[in-house]
Amino acid sequence: MQNFLSFNLGARDTAVISLQQITEVVQVPLAEICCVPQMPSCVLGIYNWRGEMLWLVNLEEMLGYKTLLQQTNLLSKMMAIVLESEGKYLGLLVRQLMDIAWLDTQQMKPPFAELFSPEMSPFLQGYFIDTSEKMMLNLDAPAIIHSHIWKTNN
Repeated sequence: MQNFLSFNLGARDTAVISLQQITEVVQVPLAEICCVPQMPSCVLGIYNWRGEMLWLVNLEEMLGYKTLLQQTNLLSKMMAIVLESEGKYLGLLVRQLMDIAWLDTQQMKPPFAELFSPEMSPFLQGYFIDTSEKMMLNLDAPAIIHSHIWKTNN
């Protein structure tokens, strides 16, 4: 059993990330994000987080969803889930946090390629089925942080 942070992904999906991989959750005013040219469109820019530069990524766009920034109800402040892996940090902007979920990792199903988009598959550890028969995508924080997207641009 493990604790996971659950949040909305796209209009209908739910995703989870293990709390062990989350450093902090912060509210980020969009006006304080400094854009960086020549980055993939899912990279919104950098943000001053505790005196450090924190790269911020639109998680939905990275995973192939319709982008958050095209939504008409865009808030002036977004929630960023700060991930850490091997001393590297990355902020994932999400539309809405939901809850802390206590999940049995033995119940996780493998991420079959035919179920998920090619953009999403490399970043999935698997998925859970909740009590209401809804799929909860288990995202792989180290895979997101160490993605080839950053290597080609950093």
